Amino acid sequence: MAQRSSLGLPAIANLKNKPMLRAWPYLLRLCLLFFAISVSAGATGADDAGTKESLDWLGKARLAAEALNYAGTFIFQQGSQVRTSRIGHMGSGPQVLEKLEILDGQPREYLRRGDEITCYLPQEHRLIIQSHLAGKAFPALPVERSEQIAHYYRARNIGSARVVGRETQVIALEPRDAMRFGYRLWLEKSSGLMLRAQTLSETGDIVEQISFTELNIGNVAPSRLKTSFPNTQGWRIENAMVSKMLTSAWRVKWVPGGFREIQVAKRGLGSSGQAAPRELIQLIYSDGLAGISIFIEPWSPQRSAIQIQQGAINMVGKRHGEFWLTIVGEVPMAAILKVADSIEMTAIK
Repeated sequence: MAQRSSLGLPAIANLKNKPMLRAWPYLLRLCLLFFAISVSAGATGADDAGTKESLDWLGKARLAAEALNYAGTFIFQQGSQVRTSRIGHMGSGPQVLEKLEILDGQPREYLRRGDEITCYLPQEHRLIIQSHLAGKAFPALPVERSEQIAHYYRARNIGSARVVGRETQVIALEPRDAMRFGYRLWLEKSSGLMLRAQTLSETGDIVEQISFTELNIGNVAPSRLKTSFPNTQGWRIENAMVSKMLTSAWRVKWVPGGFREIQVAKRGLGSSGQAAPRELIQLIYSDGLAGISIFIEPWSPQRSAIQIQQGAINMVGKRHGEFWLTIVGEVPMAAILKVADSIEMTAIK
């Protein structure tokens, strides 16, 4: 869960590109789209002492990331890899301005204005423009109704700690089954803003973590939210258009408990001036913390079945008749494989 991690996907056109795959934990919140879960049968978490207090902290963290102005630098660690990014955030809702800069490797910059995100790739002289439906970038917390989380995670207050010079409350979210990861969150005591997050494997090992190393809350200079590349004359512009769909011909017969379909979208991928952009369908599922996305597009002979595991992100690519399915999410590989085997086409709509 950390950019969360794992708690934001680059342009969908790069899904099969391994170098871009390394950027997923920074951006998964921007495209996997996390929503609240519905109440369903199961454990309520009421047996855990302090559950309500811990869940209240999650709600406070979500509101803080939406309402506060802040700017800072954070590091993302995945195994031996460490990446540094810089973020600035101002405003909320349709007036939000947010800038995310990837400081290691090839320069990349993401500028969000309300419901639109522009990705700047200066070395390639390329711009990717896409709709921002509901994604969230670190330090945002995707939980909309934190009390629902207790059905599938045990929420516990496990103490206090200092992060980047600020006092924090540490919250543990322990999965109630083997089909999701666990998390530890460090939330600033005064504001609730998330300052650090860790994603834990089924055995309790840290698979990803993300943490501010420098942070300013309150006063953010507007200049920090302007693009570093104002002159894009001659750059190639790619539109990753997104439109919501009421339904699709595809059915997923199994997802982990607590996950529900929260959106069906159609994505168009193409450069400016291209007559017929490539289209794919995206089915989006969430349990309120983790997300699973299924991308469906025409199959081509150049593709072959794949399995990729990188930190908390697992991905499977497989053929389904004349279509190619890419299943990606922040859940264990066993869950991704089971989801992949349950996908079927019901009818052409």
